[in-house]
Amino acid sequence: MFKRTYKMKFVLVALAIAGMTSCKDDDAVVAPLRTTKIDYATLTATTPYSNAFVDGGKTTVDLSNGNNRYKMFQALNTSMSSSISGNKVIDATVLKNMFANTNNPFVDSTKLNTSGVQLRNTVASSWSTAEAEVVKAKIETLFSEIAEASKSITSTAEKGKAGKLGSRLVDAKGIETNQIIQKSLIGALQYDYIGNVLLTKGLDADNSKLVTGKNYSQLEQNWDEAYAFLTLNQAYLAGSTNTVRGTTEFALGSYVWEYNQAAYPQVHLAFLKGRAAIVNNDKTELKKQADFIKAAFEKAIAAAAVGYLGKWGNRTSEADKVHDIGEGAGFIYSLRFCTVNGANAKFSDDILTALLGSANGYWDLTPAKISAASDAIKAKFAL
Repeated sequence: MFKRTYKMKFVLVALAIAGMTSCKDDDAVVAPLRTTKIDYATLTATTPYSNAFVDGGKTTVDLSNGNNRYKMFQALNTSMSSSISGNKVIDATVLKNMFANTNNPFVDSTKLNTSGVQLRNTVASSWSTAEAEVVKAKIETLFSEIAEASKSITSTAEKGKAGKLGSRLVDAKGIETNQIIQKSLIGALQYDYIGNVLLTKGLDADNSKLVTGKNYSQLEQNWDEAYAFLTLNQAYLAGSTNTVRGTTEFALGSYVWEYNQAAYPQVHLAFLKGRAAIVNNDKTELKKQADFIKAAFEKAIAAAAVGYLGKWGNRTSEADKVHDIGEGAGFIYSLRFCTVNGANAKFSDDILTALLGSANGYWDLTPAKISAASDAIKAKFAL
């Protein structure tokens, strides 16, 4: 009896010790990857991004993936725009190849062709696979539509007939498809990947060890890729004022300056502080800066949509009017990715259907339709 009791007590003690050890392991704080902290106060709106993050004499920043996608987006847009300005028929297959980076589509850049990244698989990548595929197919349909409209590139457009109004190529409904493509991709490609993927889901990435063969953690790379997909500059919008843009920017980076002048001076510093927070293992500061960036970008997209709708009523040139509506409609499509403000596909589609869903599209526009669309966006985004 004594032996059995003694053995039972021994087993219970052993199990208790094992349980304590297990709990200790589960609650252990992961040691930070970087041992040298960064003082947030040393960062300024003109601090070069890559120079701010160095370890062992080497930068820990790699901007290549984001910059390559940025350049692909630029090249896609240039291909459409130059064809229109040169009165050339557009080949939808060329645009689709650029979109998916297949068949060496970037004729001026072997580096892009062999970069290992593309645009297509990044579109709507915060959504489910099935939902994302719908958006990708929508973009590819637009490629076919602009190619079809370009067959009339030497004709003058009118209701029911594709062609040009001034320098603007429009379809039979008066829609400037290249603007729909570009502005839709600002939300579906650029903002969704930056805001909803890299600066949301991507913040949970590992920061305890280096990626194999690299000088950065996965969390550091996620943040760097977000910055690199916004701008090619080491100091985003450095030297800018409300009347002069101090750096050359494209797509989202340009419209943040134009349509969110209250926040754009702080965006570069927010990226720097967020990256420093990763170095410092400071999750609170990291999320704070990510939230600021996303809110700033969403306000710019919504304000751009309202701004272009508002220009329609003040224009005297039909070419200017179709251009404004093309840009505005593209930004309205992008609103579905502005999740911070609670927008979604239904919100975006409802506005677009009421605005341009009639048989003649642009040609059926009225001040009442413009006002209804603007009011809905202003209410949702508190503009």
